Amino acid sequence: MTAPTATTGTSPAPAAPSTEEIRKAPKVLLHDHLDGGLRAASVIDLADAVGYGALPTRDPEELAGWFLGAAHSGSLVRYLETFGHTVAVMQTAEALVRVAAEAAEDLAADGVVYAEVRFAPELHVEQGLALPDVVEAVLEGFRVGTARAAEQGHTIKVGCLLTAMRHAARSREIAELAVRYRDAGVAGFDIAGAEKGFPPTRHLDAFEYVRQQNAHVTIHAGEAFGLPSIWEAVQWCGADRLGHGVRIVDDITVRSDGTAELGRLAAWVRDMRIPLEMCPTSNVHTGAATSLADHPIGLLRDLRFRVTVNTDNRLMSGCSMTSEMAALVETFGYGWADLQWFTVNSMKSAFIHFDERLALIEDVIKPGYAAAMARP
Repeated sequence: MTAPTATTGTSPAPAAPSTEEIRKAPKVLLHDHLDGGLRAASVIDLADAVGYGALPTRDPEELAGWFLGAAHSGSLVRYLETFGHTVAVMQTAEALVRVAAEAAEDLAADGVVYAEVRFAPELHVEQGLALPDVVEAVLEGFRVGTARAAEQGHTIKVGCLLTAMRHAARSREIAELAVRYRDAGVAGFDIAGAEKGFPPTRHLDAFEYVRQQNAHVTIHAGEAFGLPSIWEAVQWCGADRLGHGVRIVDDITVRSDGTAELGRLAAWVRDMRIPLEMCPTSNVHTGAATSLADHPIGLLRDLRFRVTVNTDNRLMSGCSMTSEMAALVETFGYGWADLQWFTVNSMKSAFIHFDERLALIEDVIKPGYAAAMARP
């Protein structure tokens, strides 16, 4: 056996990815709310168009700051209250087309190459739109925004997730819409809203219908409520992915020597490679994590859970995919290999066909990160 050759000195550590470099890298987004990602200026324009006078300010910068301040309260309930303003100005087909088109443009400009953006059709019928009208307007907006992005040199594919509100009783209707429009751009079905008191099993018939139709399910679970919410989502409702899933750490014991012991639910989630749609900044804002440094994403990444990085609500949390990844680089010391790992995880977990996922991984994501790693 030949002894290794001695070397003099060590190679310098690679520089941490900069914010601008991260912006240029291909990114994948699975958890983003349409009504949480409007441009502040568009909120004002749309409010003027429909005569909505309840905005706290009509200055775009001040309004963006107000949303961020109101959302950064440590309370999920208070966080959700901010949506009263955005939903109020998204009640016409024209408004929905505009908001969806701008979302696609903004994500593409941020380097996102694939996104699944979710919204609750039942929240946009106050001025007479029928549920199918809402879905069709949003899908048209994504088509328009994708085309505009292409004109600006950015390629993005956008699908949407139809969300039912867990405190309401329209989940079966929304599930049927998700199946009806799955070949037109709807990627799957979701439920959202306050977890406590509204378990996912209240909507079991909707989840069973979606799964019987060979469609996809993601469920907000384990954000503001604990392990029972996650257990019901995966074991009763058949969730393909978990929206947030932060509280899975309640089933993990970290010993004094740094090793970890997984409980049966945590082990099952990891073994089955159930994706966790983690939204670090939003989780801090809603109180699901006390700080970014204490966010479970660090531990879960070390334990090789199927962790993905997401924005949740770009307006309310003042974030983007670039800022989320840059914050993880700064907080946890992640490098390009880590960012690629998160991105490939997301692409593997997307609700599109395998060949499409593989093509984006092999032809777009890996070459993009290889180029980033090769830069001095």
